[in-house]
Amino acid sequence: MPKLQIFIASTRPGRVGLPVAEWFAERARRHGFFEVELVDLARVNLPFMDEPNHPMLRRYTHEHTRRWSASVDSADAFVFVTPEYNHSFNAPLKNAIDYLNHEWRYKPVGLVSYGGVAAGTRAVQMITPVLTALMMVPLTEAVHIPFVSQFLSEDGQIHANEVMEQAADAMLTQLGRWSEALEPQRARSAQAV
Repeated sequence: MPKLQIFIASTRPGRVGLPVAEWFAERARRHGFFEVELVDLARVNLPFMDEPNHPMLRRYTHEHTRRWSASVDSADAFVFVTPEYNHSFNAPLKNAIDYLNHEWRYKPVGLVSYGGVAAGTRAVQMITPVLTALMMVPLTEAVHIPFVSQFLSEDGQIHANEVMEQAADAMLTQLGRWSEALEPQRARSAQAV
Protein backbone atom coordinates (compact mmCIF):
# COMPACT_ATOMS: atom_id res chain seq x y z
CA MET A 1 0.00 0.00 0.00
CA PRO A 2 1.53 3.39 -0.94
CA LYS A 3 2.16 5.88 1.84
CA LEU A 4 0.52 9.30 1.98
CA GLN A 5 2.04 11.86 4.31
CA ILE A 6 -0.28 14.66 5.39
CA PHE A 7 1.67 17.68 6.61
CA ILE A 8 0.31 20.06 9.22
CA ALA A 9 2.12 23.20 8.07
CA SER A 10 1.03 25.60 10.79
CA THR A 11 3.10 25.50 13.97
CA ARG A 12 1.51 28.34 15.93
CA PRO A 13 -0.35 27.75 19.20
CA GLY A 14 -4.11 27.52 18.72
CA ARG A 15 -3.75 26.60 15.05
CA VAL A 16 -6.72 25.43 13.02
CA GLY A 17 -4.43 23.33 10.83
CA LEU A 18 -4.41 20.46 13.31
CA PRO A 19 -8.17 19.72 13.21
CA VAL A 20 -8.24 20.35 9.44
CA ALA A 21 -5.44 17.80 8.94
CA GLU A 22 -7.10 15.31 11.29
CA TRP A 23 -10.36 15.60 9.32
CA PHE A 24 -8.52 15.10 6.04
CA ALA A 25 -6.51 12.15 7.39
CA GLU A 26 -9.70 10.40 8.46
CA ARG A 27 -11.17 11.03 5.01
CA ALA A 28 -8.00 9.59 3.43
CA ARG A 29 -8.19 6.46 5.62
CA ARG A 30 -11.80 5.92 4.57
CA HIS A 31 -10.80 6.42 0.93
CA GLY A 32 -8.62 3.35 1.38
CA PHE A 33 -5.92 3.73 -1.26
CA PHE A 34 -3.08 4.88 1.01
CA GLU A 35 -1.43 4.10 4.28
CA VAL A 36 -1.87 7.48 5.98
CA GLU A 37 0.68 9.24 8.19
CA LEU A 38 0.21 12.66 9.79
CA VAL A 39 3.37 14.77 9.90
CA ASP A 40 3.17 17.69 12.31
CA LEU A 41 5.82 20.31 11.53
CA ALA A 42 5.45 21.62 15.10
CA ARG A 43 6.63 18.23 16.38
CA VAL A 44 9.26 17.75 13.69
CA ASN A 45 10.60 21.09 14.92
CA LEU A 46 13.28 21.62 12.29
CA PRO A 47 15.59 24.53 13.05
CA PHE A 48 15.93 27.22 10.43
CA MET A 49 17.98 25.60 7.64
CA ASP A 50 21.35 24.76 9.18
CA GLU A 51 22.94 22.30 6.73
CA PRO A 52 26.28 23.46 5.24
CA ASN A 53 25.86 21.47 2.01
CA HIS A 54 23.32 21.97 -0.75
CA PRO A 55 20.37 19.53 -0.35
CA MET A 56 21.00 18.12 -3.84
CA LEU A 57 24.19 16.53 -2.51
CA ARG A 58 22.38 14.58 0.24
CA ARG A 59 25.42 15.01 2.49
CA TYR A 60 23.54 15.81 5.66
CA THR A 61 25.52 16.68 8.76
CA HIS A 62 22.73 16.86 11.35
CA GLU A 63 20.69 14.02 12.78
CA HIS A 64 17.46 16.04 12.50
CA THR A 65 18.06 16.34 8.75
CA ARG A 66 18.80 12.62 8.36
CA ARG A 67 15.55 11.80 10.22
CA TRP A 68 13.63 14.29 8.07
CA SER A 69 15.16 12.85 4.90
CA ALA A 70 14.20 9.28 5.84
CA SER A 71 10.66 10.34 6.70
CA VAL A 72 10.00 12.22 3.47
CA ASP A 73 11.79 9.57 1.40
CA SER A 74 9.43 6.89 2.73
CA ALA A 75 6.34 8.58 1.27
CA ASP A 76 4.80 8.08 -2.16
CA ALA A 77 2.51 11.13 -2.07
CA PHE A 78 1.86 14.20 0.04
CA VAL A 79 -0.89 16.53 1.13
CA PHE A 80 0.10 19.89 2.57
CA VAL A 81 -2.50 21.38 4.90
CA THR A 82 -1.56 25.03 4.77
CA PRO A 83 -2.80 28.34 6.08
CA GLU A 84 -2.39 31.56 4.18
CA TYR A 85 -0.04 34.08 5.78
CA ASN A 86 0.18 37.48 4.08
CA HIS A 87 -0.91 36.16 0.67
CA SER A 88 1.52 33.21 0.80
CA PHE A 89 2.29 29.95 2.58
CA ASN A 90 4.05 29.93 5.91
CA ALA A 91 7.77 29.88 6.75
CA PRO A 92 7.87 26.52 8.59
CA LEU A 93 6.54 24.76 5.49
CA LYS A 94 9.06 26.50 3.21
CA ASN A 95 11.87 25.62 5.60
CA ALA A 96 10.80 21.96 5.74
CA ILE A 97 10.67 21.79 1.95
CA ASP A 98 14.04 23.50 1.47
CA TYR A 99 15.91 21.02 3.66
CA LEU A 100 15.62 18.31 1.00
CA ASN A 101 15.70 17.82 -2.75
CA HIS A 102 15.76 14.25 -4.10
CA GLU A 103 13.34 13.01 -1.47
CA TRP A 104 10.50 15.09 -2.97
CA ARG A 105 10.98 14.11 -6.62
CA TYR A 106 8.33 12.40 -8.71
CA LYS A 107 5.73 12.46 -5.98
CA PRO A 108 2.26 13.96 -6.33
CA VAL A 109 1.14 16.57 -3.85
CA GLY A 110 -2.34 17.75 -2.99
CA LEU A 111 -3.10 20.98 -1.20
CA VAL A 112 -5.66 21.61 1.50
CA SER A 113 -5.76 25.34 2.19
CA TYR A 114 -7.82 27.31 4.63
CA GLY A 115 -8.34 30.87 5.72
CA GLY A 116 -10.86 33.65 5.33
CA VAL A 117 -12.62 34.77 2.19
CA ALA A 118 -9.77 33.58 -0.10
CA ALA A 119 -9.72 30.10 1.54
CA GLY A 120 -5.93 30.01 1.43
CA THR A 121 -5.85 30.00 -2.38
CA ARG A 122 -3.10 32.62 -2.52
CA ALA A 123 -0.88 30.28 -0.48
CA VAL A 124 -1.56 27.58 -3.09
CA GLN A 125 -0.59 29.98 -5.89
CA MET A 126 2.70 30.80 -4.15
CA ILE A 127 3.73 27.24 -3.28
CA THR A 128 3.01 25.68 -6.68
CA PRO A 129 6.21 26.97 -8.40
CA VAL A 130 8.26 25.74 -5.43
CA LEU A 131 6.79 22.26 -5.77
CA THR A 132 7.33 22.04 -9.52
CA ALA A 133 10.94 23.21 -9.11
CA LEU A 134 11.49 20.12 -6.96
CA MET A 135 9.95 17.87 -9.65
CA MET A 136 6.85 17.22 -7.61
CA VAL A 137 3.46 17.03 -9.29
CA PRO A 138 0.98 19.46 -7.71
CA LEU A 139 -2.59 18.45 -8.47
CA THR A 140 -5.26 20.73 -9.84
CA GLU A 141 -7.75 19.01 -7.52
CA ALA A 142 -7.59 20.71 -4.13
CA VAL A 143 -9.58 21.43 -0.99
CA HIS A 144 -10.06 25.12 -0.19
CA ILE A 145 -11.85 25.99 3.05
CA PRO A 146 -13.16 29.57 3.27
CA PHE A 147 -13.98 31.06 6.66
CA VAL A 148 -12.59 27.92 8.26
CA SER A 149 -13.79 28.81 11.77
CA GLN A 150 -17.39 28.20 10.67
CA PHE A 151 -16.53 24.49 10.30
CA LEU A 152 -14.83 24.23 13.70
CA SER A 153 -17.11 22.89 16.42
CA GLU A 154 -16.88 23.55 20.16
CA ASP A 155 -15.13 20.19 20.60
CA GLY A 156 -12.33 21.34 18.31
CA GLN A 157 -13.28 19.13 15.36
CA ILE A 158 -13.84 20.09 11.75
CA HIS A 159 -17.33 19.34 10.51
CA ALA A 160 -16.94 19.38 6.76
CA ASN A 161 -19.67 20.13 4.30
CA GLU A 162 -20.45 18.10 1.20
CA VAL A 163 -18.33 20.32 -1.06
CA MET A 164 -15.24 19.78 1.11
CA GLU A 165 -15.81 16.03 1.26
CA GLN A 166 -16.28 15.73 -2.51
CA ALA A 167 -13.16 17.81 -3.13
CA ALA A 168 -11.17 15.63 -0.72
CA ASP A 169 -12.31 12.42 -2.42
CA ALA A 170 -11.51 13.77 -5.89
CA MET A 171 -8.04 14.82 -4.75
CA LEU A 172 -7.36 11.47 -3.07
CA THR A 173 -8.38 9.59 -6.22
CA GLN A 174 -6.00 11.70 -8.32
CA LEU A 175 -3.21 11.31 -5.74
CA GLY A 176 -3.59 7.55 -6.07
CA ARG A 177 -3.48 7.65 -9.87
CA TRP A 178 -0.47 9.95 -9.98
CA SER A 179 1.33 7.97 -7.29
CA GLU A 180 1.00 4.82 -9.39
CA ALA A 181 1.93 6.57 -12.63
CA LEU A 182 5.06 8.16 -11.12
CA GLU A 183 6.30 5.02 -9.34
CA PRO A 184 8.69 4.03 -12.18
CA GLN A 185 10.23 7.53 -12.11
CA ARG A 186 10.69 7.33 -8.32
CA ALA A 187 12.39 3.96 -8.72
CA ARG A 188 14.76 5.28 -11.41
CA SER A 189 15.52 8.38 -9.36
CA ALA A 190 16.33 6.28 -6.27
CA GLN A 191 18.77 4.15 -8.31
CA ALA A 192 20.50 7.25 -9.70
CA VAL A 193 21.27 8.71 -6.26
